[in-house]
Amino acid sequence: MNLIALGASDLRVSPVCLGTMTFGEQVGEDDAHAILDRARARGVNFLDTAEMYAVPARPETCGATETILGNWFAKHPGVRQHMVLATKVAGPSRGMPWIREGGGMTAADIRASCDASLRRLRTDVIDLYQIHWPERHVPAFGIRSYDPAKEKSATPILEQLQTLGELVQAGKVRYIGLSNETPYGVHEFVRLAEQMGLPRVVSVQNPYCLINRSYENALDETCHRLGVSLLAYSPLGFGLLSGKYDQTGIDQPEAPQGRMARFDSMKKQRWGRPEALATARRYNALARDHGLSPTRMALAFCYTQWRVASTIIGVTSMEQLDEDLDAWGTRLSAELLAAIDRIRQEHFDPAI
Repeated sequence: MNLIALGASDLRVSPVCLGTMTFGEQVGEDDAHAILDRARARGVNFLDTAEMYAVPARPETCGATETILGNWFAKHPGVRQHMVLATKVAGPSRGMPWIREGGGMTAADIRASCDASLRRLRTDVIDLYQIHWPERHVPAFGIRSYDPAKEKSATPILEQLQTLGELVQAGKVRYIGLSNETPYGVHEFVRLAEQMGLPRVVSVQNPYCLINRSYENALDETCHRLGVSLLAYSPLGFGLLSGKYDQTGIDQPEAPQGRMARFDSMKKQRWGRPEALATARRYNALARDHGLSPTRMALAFCYTQWRVASTIIGVTSMEQLDEDLDAWGTRLSAELLAAIDRIRQEHFDPAI
């Protein structure tokens, strides 16, 4: 894998990023460190985490993933300088009052979260610091449309950006990014940065997979024209596009114990909709018809998209890691891509 640049930054990252939100819940520390070792040996230099991880979020595991990463860095002196480390400051509470007592995105909130992440990660600087979700009411996490009546933003974007700029000036953060954002949000952060001489966002981390291609509904043009890179998360649709639930569904006792089957909170999210699994099964059958595993086709779709800078994979075992990395280099035929688009026309983004 050749390294690529994020936005206009000098960050050079692998086009496959290891997402770590399973570390500290589904994956214990020793196994997490073994996965990190293997990923690095196979050319992955890009790690993504967040202050709220592990997932599903609960007070007992909040910050556990960053701690596991920090312990890995401490165990391997010198490794940190070879890895690009991304983490996130949580937006206002989404049922998680244990994060900054349910606070929002004030300057104090952002500073406190950054300092706490630095301590847990045992590092002096975060390479990419991202706002996990906007303080504004936006279409995200299963909300399909914007409703101005539900607007609750209390901290202007300019104040958030100025605070992030202070962290960059202090040397605690190298570059900044967004996550779960909209075209308006990306435009406004870029506009204010250029107008006020503040740091410019280099990336946006949004869902992108066969059952959620909402990024293609205008945000792809926004990011292309503004030079903002996409970090695609959930490329396997929380496991639905791996094919493991094709026979059992997510509610049967014999279902594989992935996140969707194991945690009731996951079944209530966008990925748990019946239409999401039904559509995933269509894609999985298409992959098999073309001699590919569902995982390989779903990942190759993301890996080869011009829209995607780096694809974030999440794993719970060494076998999953190797399968995901082995899919790199797979090319999908024009015929197969056309068939994928036909399914999308029939079942438009069921996990949006």
